Amino acid sequence: MAFYDIFNGDADGICALHQLRLETPRAAQLVTGAKRDIRLLDRVEAAAGDELTVLDVSFDVNRQGVLRALQAGASVRYFDHHFAGEVPRHEALEANIDTTPDVCTSLIVDRTLNGRYRAWAVVAAFGDNLGASALRAAAPLGLAPHAAAQLRELGECINYNAYGDSVNDLHYHPGDLYRALAPYSDPFRFMSGEPVFDVLKQGMADDLYRASEARTFAQGAGHALIVLPAEAWSRRVSGILGNRLAQQHPERAHAVLTTRPHGGFVVSVRAPVANPGGADVLCRQFESGGGRAGAAGIDRLPASELDRFTRAFAAAYPGRAG
Repeated sequence: MAFYDIFNGDADGICALHQLRLETPRAAQLVTGAKRDIRLLDRVEAAAGDELTVLDVSFDVNRQGVLRALQAGASVRYFDHHFAGEVPRHEALEANIDTTPDVCTSLIVDRTLNGRYRAWAVVAAFGDNLGASALRAAAPLGLAPHAAAQLRELGECINYNAYGDSVNDLHYHPGDLYRALAPYSDPFRFMSGEPVFDVLKQGMADDLYRASEARTFAQGAGHALIVLPAEAWSRRVSGILGNRLAQQHPERAHAVLTTRPHGGFVVSVRAPVANPGGADVLCRQFESGGGRAGAAGIDRLPASELDRFTRAFAAAYPGRAG
């Protein structure tokens, strides 16, 4: 019998797994990757008796991998908040899926664990740009404002590390980053005791500085579309840049398009914070598009589809009339 922990390499996936393993420690094979590396079940050859824990990757995208594992006699415990499609019923499948726009996977895990590792769920919610949800979750912890700000920074740093064309663009492989924080039940002790946090904080600051001169390709009352060059720093910063812009302009949707080295774009969409919906519907109109209501993306948008995307984006988020 083998154990597999399969998780998105961003803050939500890492913190969701961290909460579960603080509650139930066990050695498992880690299966993860960069933010957009979500077909993770394809990497697993499950056998009878194996146990798979899957966190923060779309069930719809991994449907065939789940079915293969179940048919092989494995059990699957699934936690996620992305578009799932139809979820089959199976005695060996536990599906904890909630696509409500103000929920992330770590908050779903937090509910399951009755808040026992709540601070890490708060870190994840901040990292997933769910600031209001993070603050609601943090309320019972009685954190001082500066402490909440520290958890926000940690969430953003962990999330920033996940973005890239591959793990080669990242400061740390997400599996290694998870292993670095795994010994810490207290995120404040992690921040004070691990130099990886300082590396991520400085890297994020440097990349955001480079992005400060990003070109706005299209803009309207309810939306703005930014294009970044084909550089490693662009690929790393695209997520945090979208989140920062969404926080600064909560009534506006944002699309950050990162130019791919061999043509076309990677797209990150953030719905307006004030009305967080429609991002997944927009992106699923395009091949390789998906995500959730508040934040979604397209892995490969051909240059020939840029005008179509720009029109669809503007139509989805026209802004308030008048």
